[in-house]
Amino acid sequence: MSLPEFFFERITDEVRQQMDGVLALAQRLARQPLGNDAQTCIAGITEAAETVRRVLESSVELKAAATQDLTYTPEPTLLREIMDKVQQRWETRAAENGVTLSVSYHGHPEALAELDAGRLMQVFDGFIAQAVAGTRRGGIEASLKAVADGEGLRLEGRVRDSGDRSSIEDKYDIREIEARFGLETALGVALGHRIVKSLGGKIQVEPNAGAGETVVFELTAATAQAPQETREETPNARAAHVLIVDDNATNRMVAETLCEMFDCTSEMAEDGVEAVEAARTGRFDLILMDIKMPRMDGVAASKAIRALPGRLGRVPIIALTANADPEDAAGYLKAGMNGVVEKPMKPDNLLQALQAALGGDPAAAA
Repeated sequence: MSLPEFFFERITDEVRQQMDGVLALAQRLARQPLGNDAQTCIAGITEAAETVRRVLESSVELKAAATQDLTYTPEPTLLREIMDKVQQRWETRAAENGVTLSVSYHGHPEALAELDAGRLMQVFDGFIAQAVAGTRRGGIEASLKAVADGEGLRLEGRVRDSGDRSSIEDKYDIREIEARFGLETALGVALGHRIVKSLGGKIQVEPNAGAGETVVFELTAATAQAPQETREETPNARAAHVLIVDDNATNRMVAETLCEMFDCTSEMAEDGVEAVEAARTGRFDLILMDIKMPRMDGVAASKAIRALPGRLGRVPIIALTANADPEDAAGYLKAGMNGVVEKPMKPDNLLQALQAALGGDPAAAA
């Protein structure tokens, strides 16, 4: 990894963590009995932080796409559900901009395709964002048509707007799109183009008979079989008492907020020394342990806790770290930890680790 790439990854990780902290603090403030002006300010902070996160993630994905490192996770996907999600994601934002959004699916209602639904959503997101930004009144139509083509499916997506983008001479000039509609919109459009092209698809822009234009993209996908439904009992992570160990106050606040989401109570420690002392009390069902800390790091603290007698030394410990590659994770497990959650923490990842650790399944948590 080159030095610029190293710093790009470190900076993006740091910005993610800081924005997670801002959002967590804003969410806590929003639950307080504050006046209307204060709640309006909190809403503005939340919106700004979420915008920064979206711009950051789009930038990271666009960089990956430019170097052919964009990953795909194809799985059986019900196509009509994709359009349901498109409508849910965009109808409120379109209405706030004074335009009407119409979303439709044309094809067999139970058609299943083997594709990465998240990537297809990103394509629609990019082109719908551009349509919303460029339309001051009227409507936007987004549609997906699926047609059987041999053993696969031919997919045609359309985003039609009634705006005026005729002054943009090159419809693929991202710099001009950024100048007209902003950085976030330009990044989304660029990423949409990259995804379609990387999947072997094509994109074209058609002028409408009246005002506006229609972005059309075409892809092919294999048909898929419906997965077998399995029902598994998941361990209950509720009502657990958690020790949060991290030298960064913002990170502790984020972890505390996520624990509250799962009805867990928590206490905090600022380094490994405090963690070991707290573990001696036997009050905790689980410990969330940061790795890099002053005085005593997370690995040393975990080893010290494992040396405690009886049940005190068997409390589940989950590593919290930005360094969660397989080699590092194996080292944390060897030190006696039960699982690893990568920073910045995502609620689903933390819940999965909590359930696995509290349910006595360390391998699943890893």
